[in-house]
Amino acid sequence: MSRSRWSFLVLVAPAILSLTACGRLFPPPPPEGEPVELSLSQAAVTWTDKWGGTLDLKPDGTYTADRACSYDARESGSGTWSRERADERGGPWITVEHENVFTDYEVLRNGGTLKLWLWIGDPDDGDLCVLTAPAR
Repeated sequence: MSRSRWSFLVLVAPAILSLTACGRLFPPPPPEGEPVELSLSQAAVTWTDKWGGTLDLKPDGTYTADRACSYDARESGSGTWSRERADERGGPWITVEHENVFTDYEVLRNGGTLKLWLWIGDPDDGDLCVLTAPAR
C-alpha cells in the first residue's frame, strides 16, 4: 500500500469510527410525501404511530395523546392544537401544546396517506416519529 493511501486511512478511519460511535453516520431520510395544508376535517382525527401511540386531535382545538411519539419521549396527556401555514422552517405544521411546551409536526401527503412527522431527538442519532391518519 502506498504511503499516501496509508496516511489517508490513518486520518479518515478514526473520524468514521468516532461518528459511528456517537450515533448515525447519516440520519434517516424524512418520510416520503409532499407538504400539504389540512382542512379541519382532515386534521381532526386520531393519528397513530408505528408503536401504537395515538394523538387524537378534536375539532374544538383540544387533543389527547396516549403514548404518542414526540421529540424526545412518548407523550401522554392533553392540551390544545392548531394548524400552522408553511414558513421559512418548512411545514405546514400541526402544533400541539401541553403545559407551555409546543411540538411541531410537519404535514405530508404520500398518495392517499396523510402523515404528521418530526425527528425524535437529534436527527443524527434519533429516529423518525411518523403518525398516520386513518384511511378515508
